[in-house]
Amino acid sequence: MNPSPDVPTKGPRQATENQASDLKPDAALLDHIKKLIRIGIALSVEKDINKLLEMIVDETRDLTHADAGTLYILDRDQQCLTFQIMQNDTMEARLGGTSGEAIELPPIPLYSENEEPNHSNVASYVALTGKAVNIPDVYEAEGFDFTGPRNYDASTGYRSKSMLVMALQNHENEIIGVLQLLNAQDPDSGDVVAFSDEYVDLVASLASQAAVALTNTQLIQDMTDLFYSFIKGIATAIDEKSSYTGGHINRVVFITMLIAEKINISKEGHFKDFSFSEDEMEELMLAAWMHDVGKITTPEYVVDKATKLQTIFDRLELIEARFQVIEKSIENDMLKQKIMLLQESPDADKAAMAEIERTAQNCINILKEDFDVIRSANTPGEFMDEEKIDKVKAIANKTYVQDNEERPYLTLDEVHNLSISKGTLTSDERRVIENHASMTLKILNELTFPQKFSRVPEFAAGHHEKLDGSGYPQQLTEKELAIQTRILVVADIFEALTAKDRPYKKPMKLSQAVKILGFMVKDRHIDSEIFNLVLESDILKEYATKHMDPAQVDDLEIPG
Repeated sequence: MNPSPDVPTKGPRQATENQASDLKPDAALLDHIKKLIRIGIALSVEKDINKLLEMIVDETRDLTHADAGTLYILDRDQQCLTFQIMQNDTMEARLGGTSGEAIELPPIPLYSENEEPNHSNVASYVALTGKAVNIPDVYEAEGFDFTGPRNYDASTGYRSKSMLVMALQNHENEIIGVLQLLNAQDPDSGDVVAFSDEYVDLVASLASQAAVALTNTQLIQDMTDLFYSFIKGIATAIDEKSSYTGGHINRVVFITMLIAEKINISKEGHFKDFSFSEDEMEELMLAAWMHDVGKITTPEYVVDKATKLQTIFDRLELIEARFQVIEKSIENDMLKQKIMLLQESPDADKAAMAEIERTAQNCINILKEDFDVIRSANTPGEFMDEEKIDKVKAIANKTYVQDNEERPYLTLDEVHNLSISKGTLTSDERRVIENHASMTLKILNELTFPQKFSRVPEFAAGHHEKLDGSGYPQQLTEKELAIQTRILVVADIFEALTAKDRPYKKPMKLSQAVKILGFMVKDRHIDSEIFNLVLESDILKEYATKHMDPAQVDDLEIPG
């Protein structure tokens, strides 16, 4: 049949163009798809949970033109939904998340006291069933209790109407939260309308992406929390290992971060053009927490050595018992001499008897004086000069007889310890203590830190290094010491100087600690710019207020 001359025929090209036109997506749909892609990308890169929660509500409200929105997170332990985000443009309300405004509403229980599912509340119903609920007007809806929205409306003058409630379901099909949108608005008129079926599908897609992003972020946060808990647990164990250094690590972390924060806000001086990033601040904090992890391998008696003779206990007690034996020996010798004198002459001269007693008492007095010298030498304090060391050696050369065996007043090891000129540690014990820095480096190098925290071992292990290269464990020089390590060095020294819980020294006054740090600057042991920052800012005041006794905080003269 020939076509009618009045009906134009379609050529092949024209037909192809029409088919292509039929395949073109709706412009609105294409816009929604682009939005979903953009939102999905944004959700996947956000690592801050509070920002992520806000973004979920913001983006779904924007997508659906909703006036208000609420996000609940499922608490499986407590079997309830907790309010996380509440937004309402009409009421100009933004609560939860990064707003700083807490949501003071009780959680929504998923079950009644009789353990019956709470299907009367629309949010708990969605959380329990996973089904979406789309209500054109909550005032006309049946099957749910909307007392809450009605009370809110009554108290504020707001009018709750259309509502879309959707479960957040992650990649394992677990419901982790509920998103509730309120009052969809017509983009042209602004009137409140029902949420269209198209929006239901879009929100379902977005909710799925949001749930996966939220789950991933929570997992990362949980791993971070676990990591920090582990680190703090190790730090606590190290502090508890020594009854004399409890809280040392916490205080070092405090002053380390205080110095770093002051550097970040410096507007003038050496650090005015320098600042730490958020990751670098966290890396430094981790290093401060872990700087003494090597002390796990250090024997307790060395860490706790409060006196020179201390090992598992203070061996001064053994020497005291030994001197008591010597004293009894002197008294016994005196009695033997008296008996011999009486045997030789029953009418012995009283003067001779008195001389025996006087000689014995002089020996006992000298013995007590010798013990006082030993007791004084055992207690760390002033520098032990050669004269005092010679006195100890002279006492050690004296002997007494026990069980028919001549024995020295002091053993070689006791003399060696009592002759320590400064502090309580022998050179061997000091090497044991210093080894903790090497062990810190070795232990932390065994851990797989994320790339952004890769220098934690370097910073942590370097807290006993010195600018002149005389520190340990690696004898690093000024050019090799990062600013983070230099901060830790100052923090560790300052804490040790001002600590009030050391039994072997009195709490040092603030001015004395600063004076010593000043000497260390001149000796090129610590960084002068960090020292100046500590002096010129309010770091000393903040630290002293929190961690020092008022008696330690005296008038401070800044060294010239």
